[in-house]
Amino acid sequence: MKAPARLGLYGLTLLTVFAVSGVTANTVIDEDTVQAWTEETPDDHDGQGDGEMSSGGQERHAADSAPPGLGLTHDGYQLTEVSSPTEIGIEGELSFAVTGPDGEPVTSYELDHEKEMHLIVVRSDGQHFRHVHPERDESGTWSTPWEWEAAGTYRIFTDFLPEQAGEGLTLSATREVAGDYDPAPADQPVTETTVDGFDVAVEGDLIAGEATELTMTISRDGMPVAELEPYLGAFGHLVALRDGDLAYLHVHPHDDVPASDETAGPEIVFEAAAPTPGRYLLYLDFQVNGGVHTASLVMDTTTDTGGGETEDRDGRDEEGDDHDH
Repeated sequence: MKAPARLGLYGLTLLTVFAVSGVTANTVIDEDTVQAWTEETPDDHDGQGDGEMSSGGQERHAADSAPPGLGLTHDGYQLTEVSSPTEIGIEGELSFAVTGPDGEPVTSYELDHEKEMHLIVVRSDGQHFRHVHPERDESGTWSTPWEWEAAGTYRIFTDFLPEQAGEGLTLSATREVAGDYDPAPADQPVTETTVDGFDVAVEGDLIAGEATELTMTISRDGMPVAELEPYLGAFGHLVALRDGDLAYLHVHPHDDVPASDETAGPEIVFEAAAPTPGRYLLYLDFQVNGGVHTASLVMDTTTDTGGGETEDRDGRDEEGDDHDH
């Protein structure tokens, strides 16, 4: 899908990523999360069991019939083992390749949101989110300078559009980073935050099973910011991850692809669909004066009960027009 139809990473597509080894995950992830991953992993259709772990902590699924984004393979495309530093504070590279149905490294990609490859990395507790764009060499290996800031289990998403595939794909893997793990999971909603001097707020509701609008408002020193610049073909990019298992949603802005010299703000409206009730971690990328900033927010789903009222994830009734946003 090209930019007008699928604004890069943010076409409205649910791409779940579960299935991390219980043994590996238990070293850094709570047991409830590991159990959730295990329960939500699709049934194996090949009789090959649950797959084997690579030396990098990645799960190699035998079946290729899993939904897109569920693991290392889809439609004959496979993410090779991800190489990166194994400890915090070590400068190195994060590298990988994608092989095609013929088993050879893919070297022909189409631009998707102005880039051939989007790499998103986040720790299992939702911290240390990064969205970068590695470079590819002639052999098909992607790489980017890399240094881990904190220990833990990291989920690595690769989002790309192979020239021969005709549609965008997301493959994912995990990496273990040695060191003392200090988890900082989201313990409550966060609908307002400050990043690099910008105040970012989100309004709207995530309603499980429905597409709803979320409005991001950006201000600085109490004044609305109207100088949002296009970044990768849009005024803002929003990634949503379900807390706990990191189920991965793409969300897209309502606006058309802006001209390169166009500015906008202070509001960016997105459409998102939460597949299930729960807590979602939101990461908004936006650009002002050539600088890209990432704001982290947290929202709980609500259940539309009709009559202008909603019920939050804990079953408490709220007036639909009086949310604490």
